[in-house]
Amino acid sequence: MAVQFDYVAKKGWKPKNPDEDYVITLLKVELDESAIKEAKKKGASEKDLFRDAAGTVAAESSTGTWTKVYDGKDSGIPLARAKRAMAYDLDYERKMFKIAYPLDLFELNNVSGLLAGIVGNIAGMKMVSAMRVYDVRFPKRMIAAFPGPAFGIDGVRKILKKPKQCLVCTVPKPKIGRTDTEQAKLARILFNSGNGTYDGIKDDENLLSLPFNKFEKRCKLVLQEARTAEKKTGNKKFYLCNTTHSNMNEMLRRAKMIKDNGGIFMMMDVVTTGFAAVDSVRRANTGLAIHAHRAMHGFITRDNSPGIHGKGKLYGFSISMIVLAKLFRLLGVDSLHGGSPLAKMEDYGEAIYIKDILQAKDLKPHDKIPSLGQKWWHIKPVWMTASGGLHPGDFETILNELGNDIIIQCGGGLLGHPQGIEAGVKAIEQARDAYYKGIPLKDFVRKNPNSELAAAVKLWGYGPRIVY
Repeated sequence: MAVQFDYVAKKGWKPKNPDEDYVITLLKVELDESAIKEAKKKGASEKDLFRDAAGTVAAESSTGTWTKVYDGKDSGIPLARAKRAMAYDLDYERKMFKIAYPLDLFELNNVSGLLAGIVGNIAGMKMVSAMRVYDVRFPKRMIAAFPGPAFGIDGVRKILKKPKQCLVCTVPKPKIGRTDTEQAKLARILFNSGNGTYDGIKDDENLLSLPFNKFEKRCKLVLQEARTAEKKTGNKKFYLCNTTHSNMNEMLRRAKMIKDNGGIFMMMDVVTTGFAAVDSVRRANTGLAIHAHRAMHGFITRDNSPGIHGKGKLYGFSISMIVLAKLFRLLGVDSLHGGSPLAKMEDYGEAIYIKDILQAKDLKPHDKIPSLGQKWWHIKPVWMTASGGLHPGDFETILNELGNDIIIQCGGGLLGHPQGIEAGVKAIEQARDAYYKGIPLKDFVRKNPNSELAAAVKLWGYGPRIVY
């Protein structure tokens, strides 16, 4: 690539004061076979081509272009040289490298602009057949430009008057089918069954404002059930009410309706609505905690290549959930779906690391998953939502792996209980309470063979039945 100057640092180079002055990314590429053959015809090695690819990514995402351009008076070339990104820590065996971007390349409070730079056009290079962006590390001044979560873990706990333990929540199944009135009746059962300690109900991602289940009516009816149950049981309740819409004004109108009806949470699909929507909703200060659902993320984050965790080949182009989790915590969500520690790829502990991304103050790089760590300064820790084929028999493992600051979401794992919905609530209460009393679930089931938990375990066992 005939760029104006080199975008690959000398061996051993490191950015000075990276937490103050640089945005850093971590990537892996696969070189196109035809590009390798062409390079060898010209006397270059595969190592040379990888170095060229790393430099091209740094150039394309910062101040470079595909050819040398005018460099005379007023050309901007001197400043472009000084502010260029640098590829460094090149791993020639795994085809991995980092890029350090001087902070002056970005508008500090603009995530959309940041992404347009660091990942905007880098996937179009002909010499590269696959690429994965593993991580991004933000410097202090960029983090300071965002308010972060309005409530975070401690704020939500204060509202719910629940200073410890996990939260439990159910999404109605089937996803679509209940009317607004029927969903309110389900909420009543969830909130009042058993000991009355069940915490929440959540809309599914495609339950919006439908002809048979209107947002306005559903919002009012479910929140009315929550307030009634709070008086009856003495326990606070929450409703993750789906405000998702492509019209920002409509989403904010729905948020206001939730607030006016005594709700504490709004739900939004943060990938489909986009980074600008998340930032705008957070800065609107609606008075609601933001529950971030991540529908469509798999088309960005999923990669079935053997090299997804650094070793082996990549077959496609993707961005890791690590990057998205960092971005949404920065933008100010209060809870985010992060998968399950029992789900696919957990040989590497990805869901556990996602939890750490959402909650650690000084995040360290993972020892198996390519990552950069992150200092979060004023940004509050947020709830991790565990979901995906979960049921009462999973509680012990989930809580051991993820800790207490999680929302455990059971849909079919409650509503599919063989003895009915009320029994499903009781089974989850029993599993949760046994864990916090230090009673192994298998011991509880053995001593209480006629319990709702025993019936759930008999049906589903102690592991996930559906893996997402």
